[in-house]
Amino acid sequence: MSFEALSKHVNIDTIKAITQLSEEAAAMKAARDTELKAIIEGKDKRILLIIGPCSADNEEAVLEYARRLAVLQEEVKDKIFVVQRVYTNKPRTNGDGYKGMMHQSDPSGEINLIRGMVAVRRMHNRVITETGLTTADEMLYPDNLMFIEDLVSYHAVGARSVENQQHRFVASGIDHPTGMKNPTSGNMKVMFNAVYAAQQKQELMYNGLDVETSSNPLAHVILRGALKESGEIIPNYHYEDLMKTINLYKESELKNPFVIIDTNHDNSGKKFDQQLRIVQEVLMNRKWNEEINDYVRGFMIESYLKDGRQEPGGQEFGQSITDPCIGWDKTEELVRFIASHTQVN
Repeated sequence: MSFEALSKHVNIDTIKAITQLSEEAAAMKAARDTELKAIIEGKDKRILLIIGPCSADNEEAVLEYARRLAVLQEEVKDKIFVVQRVYTNKPRTNGDGYKGMMHQSDPSGEINLIRGMVAVRRMHNRVITETGLTTADEMLYPDNLMFIEDLVSYHAVGARSVENQQHRFVASGIDHPTGMKNPTSGNMKVMFNAVYAAQQKQELMYNGLDVETSSNPLAHVILRGALKESGEIIPNYHYEDLMKTINLYKESELKNPFVIIDTNHDNSGKKFDQQLRIVQEVLMNRKWNEEINDYVRGFMIESYLKDGRQEPGGQEFGQSITDPCIGWDKTEELVRFIASHTQVN
C-alpha cells in the first residue's frame, strides 16, 4: 500500500478559526436549529423543505440563490421551514466525474484539499451570515464531519453510504437532524436499520480516537426511489409506499418518526421538472390520509437559478453541473404551492 503526501498535516482549529461564525450569526443559527429540532420532533407542524442545487459548485451562484430563497422563506415562514442545500461533496458511482467543491481545481488545474475545505466552510458561513438561512450538506466522508459540524444544521447520508457501518455510527454522534436515504436497491429494511443504528449509542474508532457517541434521536428516513440492476426505476413516493414506510416506523418503535420525500433522483428518474408533480401527489395524499399527514412532513428538492444541467466548466451562471434542477421560476411556484396546500394545526 502506498500513499503520497500531498500537503502538511491539516490543522482543524486553524481552518475553523478563519471561517467561524460571528457571535451574532452563531446565535441566529442556534435559534433556527431549535426550530428545526422541534419540526423533527413533531412539536412544530410546518413542512421541512431541504432545497437547493444538486451540488454547490459556484460560490457566487449559490449566494445569489440563497438571497432569493431567504426572501421566499420570509414569505412562507408560517407554513414552511427552509434549509438550503449546500452540498459540497458529490458521490460518484465509478469514481469519475465532479466530486465536489473540496476537490475543485484552481485555474492552474491544481487540486488542494485544504484550500477546498476552507472554501467549503466559507460558503456555508456566507449563506448563514448574509441571508439568515441555515444549511444542509451530505456526509459523504465521515472523517470530514469535524470540519463543518459547527456550520451545518442538517446532514444527509446518501443511498450509496447508508449501508456503511462508519456512516451509521458517526451519524449517531451528530447533534443535528440526519436523514438516511434508502439504498439504490430500494431495500427499506436497510434504511430503517441505519436509522436504528444512528439512534443508539455506539463505540467506534474515529480519526484515530476511541469514541462513544451520545445517540441521535433526530435521525429519520428519506425516500429517494430505487434503481434495479435491469435499469428499471422504482419510485417510492406513492400512497402505498408511504403507508408501507409508516407501518415500518410503527414496527420499529423508533424515536421521532419523520419521512422526507426526495423528489428527484430515482423518484423522478432525474426528469427534474417532474418534481412539481411529485410534490403535488404527496400533498394530496397528506390530505387524504391523516397518518400520512402526521408522518410525511418534508421534501428534498433539487433547485437552482436555471433549469436543467450543463457539463462541468459550463458558463451558464446558476445551472447545475451534476443532476438537473428546476430553475428559480419553477422553484417559486412550487414553494408557494406547498405553502398554499399546507395546514398547520
